[in-house]
Amino acid sequence: MKEISVPLVLCVFVMTVARGQVRYSVPEEMTKGSLVGNIVQDLGLDVKRLKSGRARIFTEDSREYIGLNVDKGTLLVKERIDREELCAQVSPCSLHFQIILENPMELHRIDVEILDINDHAPVFMKKEIAFQISESALSGARYSIDSANDPDVGLNSIQTYKLTPSDHFTVKIPAHLDDTKYVEMILQKPLDRETGEEHKMILTAFDGGNPQKTGTIKINVIVLDANDNAPVFSHSIYKASIPENFPKGSSVLRVSATDKDVGSNGDVTYSFSQSSERLSILFQIDSSSGDIIVNGQLDFEKSKKYELYVEATDKGGLSDTSKVHIEITDINDNAPIISVISFSNPVAESSAPSTVIAMLNVKDLDSGKNGIVRCYIAQNLPFKIKSSSPNFYSLVTDELLDREKVSEYNITITAIDEGSPSFSTNKTLTLKISDVNDNAPVFQRQSYTAYLMENNSPGVSVLSVKAHDKDSDVGDNARLSYSILPTTIHGSPISSYVYINPDNGNIFTMRSLDYEQMNTFKIEVQVRDAGAPPQTSNITVHVFVVDQNDNPPVILYPTYSEDAGLQLTVPHGAPVGHRVNKLVAVDPDSGHNAWLFYSIAPGDDSSLFHIEPHTGELRTTQKLMDDEQGGKTHPAYNFIVVVRDNGQPALSTSVSVTVTIEEKSPDKSTDFRITPHKGTGVTDVTLYLIISLGCVTLVSLLTMTVLLVRCIRHKGGSTCCYSRTGFRPQEPHTRTYRPCYSTLSSRSDFVFVKTPILRSLDEKKLQNNSIYLKCRYFVTLSLWSF
Repeated sequence: MKEISVPLVLCVFVMTVARGQVRYSVPEEMTKGSLVGNIVQDLGLDVKRLKSGRARIFTEDSREYIGLNVDKGTLLVKERIDREELCAQVSPCSLHFQIILENPMELHRIDVEILDINDHAPVFMKKEIAFQISESALSGARYSIDSANDPDVGLNSIQTYKLTPSDHFTVKIPAHLDDTKYVEMILQKPLDRETGEEHKMILTAFDGGNPQKTGTIKINVIVLDANDNAPVFSHSIYKASIPENFPKGSSVLRVSATDKDVGSNGDVTYSFSQSSERLSILFQIDSSSGDIIVNGQLDFEKSKKYELYVEATDKGGLSDTSKVHIEITDINDNAPIISVISFSNPVAESSAPSTVIAMLNVKDLDSGKNGIVRCYIAQNLPFKIKSSSPNFYSLVTDELLDREKVSEYNITITAIDEGSPSFSTNKTLTLKISDVNDNAPVFQRQSYTAYLMENNSPGVSVLSVKAHDKDSDVGDNARLSYSILPTTIHGSPISSYVYINPDNGNIFTMRSLDYEQMNTFKIEVQVRDAGAPPQTSNITVHVFVVDQNDNPPVILYPTYSEDAGLQLTVPHGAPVGHRVNKLVAVDPDSGHNAWLFYSIAPGDDSSLFHIEPHTGELRTTQKLMDDEQGGKTHPAYNFIVVVRDNGQPALSTSVSVTVTIEEKSPDKSTDFRITPHKGTGVTDVTLYLIISLGCVTLVSLLTMTVLLVRCIRHKGGSTCCYSRTGFRPQEPHTRTYRPCYSTLSSRSDFVFVKTPILRSLDEKKLQNNSIYLKCRYFVTLSLWSF
């Protein structure tokens, strides 16, 4: 028969759109690229949403028959679909998959029903079959013939059979409970071997497709003598139920058939019919006993039931057929399967609670209670599992994250079924927490103090400040930069004094420092990270300039000139120990460098005088007078006074002293006691002394009052601290000056005091300034008198 091909009209129907689900129907065997449906229209989505959400198809099976065109929002046939290969005899046959969208995550279920087309013709397992039938067979005798096989379903499957010629036999198709059809050939009238020893027939199977397709088998009937009773089964249908782990080699059940004939004609053998040969890998039958034995591994997840057709045949070729229905019961032999659909890694530590991290598909191939699955994670993690739909779960954050505490999580997801015993599966996701700039840099110390020797060279290192940032050192959040905040020192910008390396925090000098001009200053350092927005921290660096012995002593009183030196006079006949004068000197340096010692350099007249090394008092060691012998006089004595400091090395200043003896005056008393001036006017020196004494007294009273109040407030604090080496200031910027008193002078006279005014003046430039020297003389003398 010539087969006429008729073009197939492909029809695609949108069946249902509800709750994010769409159902389509397409015929099998569609060409690749054929349109299945438009999800943009059917789901109410936008093509831009498909692209931004990185739409993709997720199937629980590894094979994808349907593809997604993201640019057009259409579903297309991705590969050839064979309904018979996909679903066998199951009807309806459907493909189930999900469309996944991200940002935010969405899941849409798509069902595509595969419609059958008549692409298969009925096929018999064999091309030819032979029967040996006794001539004594009675009318109505039945002979089973394996039905043809047509993978198609519905009208496209086998609908009828036709036997030609049909002189002695006819065909009958009995319907069973499962609607599976097999063929019985029925004898209509007795056979006569003498008239016909062999009968040849053709059995044709017709399906209901358009065009209709057929399949044939040749039947050869050989007429035998005298076996006129066929075997008969005790049951037309046998049923059994066994678990899927039924032991291999064990008997499921036993079939039994009887034959009324005796002798060899009554001997019955059992076998599977041809339609059950494909199941011979799982089952076998004992031809003598009729025991059906498990021969392979059963699997409930592959097939829940099996139908076998057993034949009982006697020696004369007569047979009977019975159906065996074996039901497989499920046991919990499958662990849950966890599939990760989508995983956002890393996640920012600033993510809000309930942020979706991953979407999971969890399934169990078992059924009933054995297939019910629960999902959970460890309780000590800041995450939780939420069920979005059956078999689908979302892993979300349960609280705020902190990368500085935990930068990475190993999240173990456990899926456990409710079988007995239960099976469980673990899936570990490694989640990294990405950093945000939520921590400011922190210095290693609360404050810094540096000591720098004066007269330093520019570029000398002061100290190094260090800070650290808890944020990640990968990226900019922990990349630090150091800077000095703008300020001024004595009217000059601080940048002209110091410089900081922005990369490592090393601070260097920009100029040489002078302790006598500035003995302390502070630097405000700021550290800034490179995050967005940046975080900053500040710290104060206190720098103390250490004094060097770089200034020689300066003689303030009495005044003298560089050319003539110091001119002093003593009365005629002054006694031994007469106080000639008192030298007052100061040193701009501080501490030990400012301790002064007075001495007389060896010389001709040096033995006639003595100077106190600590007070500077100049006294006579002998009685000085004119030498009247021979009429000669000795009008003056010359020697050199040296003032030396205590520095290392020591610096000194010397002055030439000339002491002249006053001439005798008969009108003056020889009493050398000091008498007050009787004049009515006040001299300039006296006025200066009075003014200086008043100012010093006022300043002293104010200073003592402030110190007393601070001591009372702090009660034992470090504000009023005095040691044998002098005052120790609590504040790093407060200058303290140590008065030095003589320990050898019988009068405990004041030697010198260092004031801020004297420290800030340049001694070398002002030594020749008489006004400056007078002011220093009167201030010093006033302090000494006070």
